[in-house]
Amino acid sequence: MFDLLIKGGTLPDGRLADIGITGERIIAVGQLDAQATQVIDASGDLVSAPFVDPHFHMDATLSYGLPRVNASGTLLEGISLWGELRDMATVDDMIARALRYCDWAVSMGLLAIRTHVDTTPDHLHGVVAMLEVKRRVAPYLDLQLVAFPQDGLYRSATGRANLIRALDMGVDVVGGIPHFERTMDEGAASVRDLCRLAAERGLPIDLHCDETDDPMSRHVETLAREVTRHGLGGRAAGSHLTSMHSMDNYYVSKLLPLIAEAGLSAIPNPLINITLQGRHDSYPKRRGLTRVKEMQAHGIRVGWGQDCVLDPWYSLGTADMLDVAFMGLHVAQMTHPDEMRRCFDMVTVENAAIMGLEGYGLQPGCIASLVVLDAGSPTEALRLRPDRLAVVARGKLVAQRHRNDARMSLPDRPDRTRRRHTGGVA
Repeated sequence: MFDLLIKGGTLPDGRLADIGITGERIIAVGQLDAQATQVIDASGDLVSAPFVDPHFHMDATLSYGLPRVNASGTLLEGISLWGELRDMATVDDMIARALRYCDWAVSMGLLAIRTHVDTTPDHLHGVVAMLEVKRRVAPYLDLQLVAFPQDGLYRSATGRANLIRALDMGVDVVGGIPHFERTMDEGAASVRDLCRLAAERGLPIDLHCDETDDPMSRHVETLAREVTRHGLGGRAAGSHLTSMHSMDNYYVSKLLPLIAEAGLSAIPNPLINITLQGRHDSYPKRRGLTRVKEMQAHGIRVGWGQDCVLDPWYSLGTADMLDVAFMGLHVAQMTHPDEMRRCFDMVTVENAAIMGLEGYGLQPGCIASLVVLDAGSPTEALRLRPDRLAVVARGKLVAQRHRNDARMSLPDRPDRTRRRHTGGVA
């Protein structure tokens, strides 16, 4: 007797299986002849572990247009606008916006998020707000907080002290932005300083690194060295890494093995990278995305991040990680069936590994969090970005949606249609 039984779903590896849940754990996976208090019929639908976002800015989310619209669409104007907004917004404002976004996330089967929280202002309102949000959503959403000195660790007199204050308050991950320090030397020094802090405190580290079109921004090299020096591999990530799209190929041939040796993960953010980068180019115009396939070929773990939704940097977004993977697939030209399947993994299992999530997956003993999608396979889910028919968080059904077939009125054609397709490569 289970509390919840998911019947007849198709798992991402193609198996047809039932999933039996008791309490907060998956108890059994297979052909289950059992009773349950609640049954969800997933026949013909994809059942996946939940979506995971390893890079977001929740303190700024849903603030688009405040204090005004980013007219140039550039990264630097977005940072300037945020510098004004973070001193205008109250703790309650940030909590309300973040909780609303978390509602969106849950409805889309996004049940784990790592968010960078600005530690620049002495008031640390964002840290206070996000710690409260983390407490409130803990029953259904894993929220990791990154201490992020948006203006640079050394640009303000209290930048480093405020980051340490945030860590002492309970923030989970050490963050930084070396390319935004005043000089290349100070950027490299900040990487060394932050890696020491992470090692001393036993914390993960995740740096905004080389988010620029400048091919000489090479802080990821220093980050890889310091990760190796301090043994941080497996809990260290470099986010964005967009300068790599402009780097000399010979230099990259040296850089990628160093990143792989360090065990450093990479988190490109395709929606934002393709929007913000290349703004100073005429033509040819750079794509703004790091070298995803090349990194994967070297055994480097790469996951897709959302980064922004309706904030000073990005005017769109719906909390749908399949939108993120869809853009990444196109910009990185990952169109082989194996590559498309990998893009689905990059918003599920790969991101879960980057965040170090425990109990993630669809095996017996895992935390009972999953999503039922109106699609037959991971690649079809990428093509359709379909409705989430059911979302389960820690054994509880937390979101549900009716199948949304179109009603048709055409001569000699069916009265309903859906965009599912069973032919071709799954």
